[in-house]
Order: sequence, then structure tokens, then C-alpha cells
Amino acid sequence: MSNVMPSKLIAAEIGRYAKETKDELQNILDYWISFSPDILNGGFAGAVNNENIVDFSAEKGSVLNSRILWSFSAAFLLTGDQQCLLMADRAYAYIRDSFLDLQYGGVFWTVNAAAQPSDTKKQVYAQAFAIYALSEYYKTSEDDDALQLARDLYELLEERSFDKKYGGYFEAFRRDWTEIDDLRLSAKDANEKKTMNTHLHILEAYTCLYSIWEDEGLKYKIIGLLRNFLDHIIDPDTGHLILFMDEHWAKKADTISYGHDIEASWLLLEAAEAVKDSDLLSETRHAALVLAEAAARGLAEDGSLYYEYEPSTTHMVNEKHWWVQAEAMVGFFNAWQLSGEERFLRISLNVWKYTKRQIVDNENGEWFWGRTGDGSVMAHEGKVGLWKCPYHNSRACMEIIKRAEKLNRIYE
Repeated sequence: MSNVMPSKLIAAEIGRYAKETKDELQNILDYWISFSPDILNGGFAGAVNNENIVDFSAEKGSVLNSRILWSFSAAFLLTGDQQCLLMADRAYAYIRDSFLDLQYGGVFWTVNAAAQPSDTKKQVYAQAFAIYALSEYYKTSEDDDALQLARDLYELLEERSFDKKYGGYFEAFRRDWTEIDDLRLSAKDANEKKTMNTHLHILEAYTCLYSIWEDEGLKYKIIGLLRNFLDHIIDPDTGHLILFMDEHWAKKADTISYGHDIEASWLLLEAAEAVKDSDLLSETRHAALVLAEAAARGLAEDGSLYYEYEPSTTHMVNEKHWWVQAEAMVGFFNAWQLSGEERFLRISLNVWKYTKRQIVDNENGEWFWGRTGDGSVMAHEGKVGLWKCPYHNSRACMEIIKRAEKLNRIYE
């Protein structure tokens, strides 16, 4: 991946970056080990506020539990810490026992505190995260049942969600996989049949599954997803991602998501590297840099990355969300590795500096959801919730650590 040979000065900076993110990774893991297990109902708490008060009555999301499973599986692979393996085992058991729909297949969107199905909608995004997590868990456990569950979910998506006429994947279904009117992932989303976000995380999931199961059919599907992005989802006029589309891939909204732009830039490249198609890899490398340039238009003067921009109203949503900063750390580091342009490395380092000062909660642990335009903490979302998870920030730390160590080996 890397086209750079860092100078001694830059190598020293990257070494500090790796040390700081290693320390922060441990802080994140310690927080989730301490505060997220549900000691009353089993599994993990559905909500914890900024003061670390657990709401034991909160609904539990399959996405949150899958992200916990992925995070602690990946962390165990990196660190060998047995506590991480225990957390991964706990998450796997809860997903297997509480979220799987044994009648119709797939995972429920939410269950209640007592582990009874609550929202039974089949959101394809949630199925993707289950595949992603189960695949990573298999690397730590070599549990054949986990691998089989991941493969079963993959085959289910191909049977139920794949658009055999125009390609890509439909967004959501009723519990029994019949058509549903409300396809939205969240209240802020457009009600459209295809979304960038779901396609990105199916790609992420399939790439992880392919790393443990080199099936030719799966490889073909990863290539198809990459073509979806290159041909339909990356806007050739702006370089940004198109967030919402109809079944024919027609653009249905012009909202710009800087965090998704920079997240996609490195996830697309990871997928292209996995399938080892030289022409596709070259095209994806170019696309990754186009996306990084587009995302950089959302940089704030303090080094952070803004949330969204609405071109139709020229309105910048100047919130600084935790996950956007995490993805920016990795995505711009990746752009530097690809291009050799030091400005991308500086962006990654500056985002981390902002994150240390303004997003990491040095008093109560974990990361705040974000900061508003006036700099105040976005406190209403808390530290644990349906969307607030350890996946973006732990993954960012792990990616910087691994990339820095690889560069250090090259330098030596």
C-alpha cells in the first residue's frame, strides 16, 4: 500500500502517534470492559450516559452488539489480552442467543432489556455488521459455528437483498423479508431503496469474510460492490459520495458526508487489495485519493473534520462527531501512504490533536459523541447507545498502530 519512505523526523512523529493511539486504545477497551456489560440482564447495556450511569431498561441494538464483538475480537488479535477475548465471547454468545431470528433468518434490529425481539425489521446494514463481527470473531476463536453464521447471513443477503436486475443491495425488509415501506436506517435518512452507507458496510463485511473464506463467489460480489462505488456512488462531478439512490442508481439527495467520504476512501482500497485485481486496484487507488481530497473540503480551522454540508442551502453542519474524527485519522493517513503527500499526514495528525483535546473524555473515559458548532459537548447521546460504540475509535487506533509498525519495519 505504502508509497512513502518517511524521513527520520517524520518517522519519530509517527512513532509518537502510534504510542499515543496505543495508550488510547487501552483506555477505550478498559472503558467498555468496565461500563458496558449488563450485570442485571446479561449481554451489554443498551445505554450509558456521559456520567457513566447505566440504563438497564434500554433497548439493545444488534449493530452495537456486533460492533462490540468486532472491536474486542480485533483488539485480541492485536494485543493478545485475554480480557478482550472474554468480552468477544460474551458478545458472540449474546448475538447468537438473542438477536438471531431462527424463524426467518437474519438479525433483529433491536431486542428489549430482557432479550425479547423489539424492532424485528431486517435492516441490511445490521446484517452486514453481524457478518463483519462474526468473521473477525472467527479469527480469534476458530469457532466453526461463528463462520457458518457469517456464511449463512451472506447467502441470505444474496438471496433476499441483492438486486438481480440493476446490481447493488436493497436497504430494508420486514421481518419475513417481504417489502417494507419505511426503508430508513434512521430518522435523518432519506427513504430510498439504495444507500451508500449500507453498500459501504456490506463491502466492509464481505472483505472481512473473504479474509477467512476465500470463496470465488464472494470475491465476485466484492468486485461488484467496488464497481457499484466506482460507477454509481462516487459522484464524478464532485468527488463526494452520493448518499441516497433509487433502484436505478439515480441520485436522490445532494447531502455531503465528510466522514463517510474519508471512511470509504480507505475501506474501498482495503477491499480492492483483498481481491488482488490489478486494474481494479489501480482504479480504486485513484478513487481513494479523489475521496480524500473531497473530504478535506470539510476541514475546520481547529484541525477537526465537520459532519455534513448541504449544497442546496450552502449550510455547513459544523458539528464535530467522534466517528468522523476517527475515520479521518485513518483515511488521511492512508492518503499520505498512497500519495506520498505530507499534507495528508499533517491532516491526520491535526485531527488526532483535536480529538485528544476536545473529543476524548479524560475525566469519565471514552469519547464524547461530539462537539457542536459553539464547542459545547453533544451530551444527549451518551457514551453507549444504539449508535455509540467502540468500533470507530478503537479501529482508528488499531489502524494507526498497525500502519505505523509496518512503516517502522520498512524504515529499519
